[in-house]
Amino acid sequence: MNAHDTAPVPPPGCPAHGSGARVPLHGPEFAADPQAYYEYLRHYGAAAPVELAPGVEATLVTDYAAALQLLQDSGTFRKDARRWRAFNEGKVSPDSPVAPLLAYRPNCMFADGADHLRLRQAVTDSMARVDTRRLSRSTEQISGYLVSQFGARGSADLLGDYAKQLPLFVFNELFGCPADIGDRVLFGITGMFDGVNAEKATEVLFQAVGELVALKRRKPGDDVTSWLMQHEARLDDEEMVHQLALLLGAGAEPLRNLLGNTLHRLLTHERYAREGGLIDEALDDTLWENPPMANYAPHYPATDTELAGQRLQAGDLVLVGFAAANTGPALKASRQAGSNRAHLAWSAGPHACPSKEPARHITVTAIEHLLNELPDVELAVPEDSLTWRPGPFNRALATLPARFTPVRPARRAEPGPAAAGEREPAASQARPAERGGMWSQFLNWLTR
Repeated sequence: MNAHDTAPVPPPGCPAHGSGARVPLHGPEFAADPQAYYEYLRHYGAAAPVELAPGVEATLVTDYAAALQLLQDSGTFRKDARRWRAFNEGKVSPDSPVAPLLAYRPNCMFADGADHLRLRQAVTDSMARVDTRRLSRSTEQISGYLVSQFGARGSADLLGDYAKQLPLFVFNELFGCPADIGDRVLFGITGMFDGVNAEKATEVLFQAVGELVALKRRKPGDDVTSWLMQHEARLDDEEMVHQLALLLGAGAEPLRNLLGNTLHRLLTHERYAREGGLIDEALDDTLWENPPMANYAPHYPATDTELAGQRLQAGDLVLVGFAAANTGPALKASRQAGSNRAHLAWSAGPHACPSKEPARHITVTAIEHLLNELPDVELAVPEDSLTWRPGPFNRALATLPARFTPVRPARRAEPGPAAAGEREPAASQARPAERGGMWSQFLNWLTR
């Protein structure tokens, strides 16, 4: 074997081949086979030059050790996107398709130092108050409702009909959204991430969250919104709106992808079908190999610096390639030795995901309930015909068509008193509204 045989080969269709251009992390070629791109990027070393969208340049960290160094060094690498030099110099337009997830907002994800500690503590303390039994009950109710909408058909798109909707419904319940506000929250988040009139959707989301904050100021409840409001950090209304929008949006989309990617794994790997009862294992395997946020955690060097031999200038956009770091050579031995949760799918350091335990719990509960309701569910199309949504950040299927033996909608039992230690979900306490949105329809179904 000669040197030519071992030289890295750009993935098929990669326009960086032979041109010296940055490697694009957008378009159908990247979505179809991102691991081929990550393998090629590794020949640059621990970090590589990439393009997130036409004209939007970044450095992607693909090595596990280098990623940990970046994520844990909050002195050298900052989160405040107002440092982004290319954006400040007008090289990146505010209407770029990647700007909504990179541009600065006054929330804990884009904060550093004391501001970050204050906002982050309020978020983590409030999320820590979520009761696991209540979360299970809410997830099972919402799962039951969603299955009732398609169960009699014998077929469904498990993305659009289930994985996409369930996290939004669960978050609406956790955050105490009444029907009229909840409908607009669902509309706003869906539109932002689907890119359907995203500017209007963002406006609707922030207006709805603003109304939720005003409502909870007047009438607090047993929900995350009220707990966040009552926290000793004393968040003002603007801070409340931005933390809630972050939690609702940034929580719902990755959870949708985690649900979809784990279901995809369960339906396409014979091991799970053969052995059964391996939802937790399938979830961990998904987090290793197909994490819902493949490339994110934007950071900006505070000064000119070096990362694993790569020179970076102050204000450069640097992202962590979670999927690349998880599947790189450095972690193979660790995973084989049984360190099944050493992956970076939840990020790491001071900005690690504050809701990973609720996210795991929701995912396992939702999949268990779905498989109990539809025990013979199977993929309805050849696996190689499935398509993945393009984009540099998410790893998400476009659809997940499935078939199963049709099931008759279960008749809802009369509501009874909550068991000791449990609380009625906010959804069941809310008065059904006349509106026809998804959240209103669920509340009406609960009270039938």
